[in-house]
Amino acid sequence: MRERGFGRWVVAVPMCLLALATIYPMLFTLNVAMKSRREYVLNQFSLADHLTAANIADAWNTSGLGRYTFNSVVVTLGAVTLLLLLGSMAGFAFSQLTFWGRKWLFLVCLGALMIPFQVIMVPFFRVLGQTGLLDTHLGLILAYTGQFLPFTIFLMTSFYSRIPAEVIEAARVDGSTTLGVYRRIMLPLGRPALLSVGILNALFCWNDVLISLLVMQSEQNRTLMVGVTALRGQYSDNIPLFAGGVLVAALPVIAIYLFFQRQITDGVTAGSTKG
Repeated sequence: MRERGFGRWVVAVPMCLLALATIYPMLFTLNVAMKSRREYVLNQFSLADHLTAANIADAWNTSGLGRYTFNSVVVTLGAVTLLLLLGSMAGFAFSQLTFWGRKWLFLVCLGALMIPFQVIMVPFFRVLGQTGLLDTHLGLILAYTGQFLPFTIFLMTSFYSRIPAEVIEAARVDGSTTLGVYRRIMLPLGRPALLSVGILNALFCWNDVLISLLVMQSEQNRTLMVGVTALRGQYSDNIPLFAGGVLVAALPVIAIYLFFQRQITDGVTAGSTKG
C-alpha cells in the first residue's frame, strides 16, 4: 500500500511541475498585458494593480494584427480543407484498396514525414518563385499542404485500416463504386479522425512561423504569428503592448483547444479501437 502511494507521488510530482512550467508563462504574459507600461518598468513580476485591456486594444489597432489575423484565417482554412480532402482520399486508398506499388508509395509518404522542412527549404523556395506563388495565400496554402500531408495520410490510413473489410464488401454488393464507398462509408465513419486531424493541422498552420516567413515576404501578407514576432522588434521598449499582441495570437488557439477538447479525445479513442 505504501509502495503504491509512493509510486503515485513519483508520477504526480513531475506532472505537476510540467503543468506549472506550461501554465506559468501564459499567466505571466496575461499579467504583463494587463499592466500599464509604468507598472511593468517598476516591477516586472508584481501583479497588475488595475486590470486594463488597453494594451490588447492598442496592439490590435496600431500594429495591423487585424489584417494579419485575416491572412491566418484564410490560409489555415484553405490548408486544412485541402489536407482533409487529400489525406482522407489517400488514407482510404492505402488502407482499403489494392493497387500496384501501394506499399512503396506508403513508405514514400512515411519517409516524407521524417524530412524536416529546413532540408527542403531552398528548392521549395525556388519552386514557389518560378511558379509565381511566392507571397500569395495560395502559395502558403500549398506549402502547408505539402508539409503536413504525410502526417495526415499516416493518421487517416491508420484509422481507416481498422474499419472491417466486410463493411466495404457489403457496400460493393449493393452496387457502390469506389467513389461511392469513399463518400457514403469512409467519410461518415472517419468523422472523428477527420475532426482530430483537422484540429491538429489547424494548430500547426496557425502557429507556424518559419514557412510563413519564407513564403509571405510583404508586410500586408504576413500571418498573425509572423506579425506578432515583428512586434518584438517594433515595440522592444513597450513589453506590455507586445504581450497584448501575444495574447491576441494565443487566444484563438486556446479557444479551439478548450472547445474541441472532448472531440479530440473521442477521435483519438475511436481511432484506437477496431470496428
